[in-house]
Amino acid sequence: MNFGEKLREERERKNLTQGELAKILGVTPRTLINYEKGASHPQDRKVYFKLAELFDVDVNYLLTEDEAFLWTVSEKYGKRGRDRATVLLEETSALFAGGELSDHDKRAFAMEMQAIFLDSKDRARKKFTPKKYRKPPESSDK
Repeated sequence: MNFGEKLREERERKNLTQGELAKILGVTPRTLINYEKGASHPQDRKVYFKLAELFDVDVNYLLTEDEAFLWTVSEKYGKRGRDRATVLLEETSALFAGGELSDHDKRAFAMEMQAIFLDSKDRARKKFTPKKYRKPPESSDK
């Protein structure tokens, strides 16, 4: 089930109209319709947290693996990085259009491609970003 399907299901469970939910989220009804159709996703992660709180669900429930990946890429590399990651996901999906692999194997391949994408972006940033513009690495001992 994708984000749009989950959104519609939870909205209907709360007996909200699209207009009411759009007003709560601070988006236009057309934007909410596009979310439910799967034509677009919230660009601001605050929307996901508002939805999770309103529907009393974990924010991770609202995200598919691909959406979580795009969210991570968007936070680290901005819109341009997200656009490139979207192309990667589309092309990866196209590889399996004939369908010889199991769903588990397809998922494993997609996850590996995502890891390779993130690794290559990190390496490129280190190689091509002048030191004075690099952000210090985040400490993992928090």
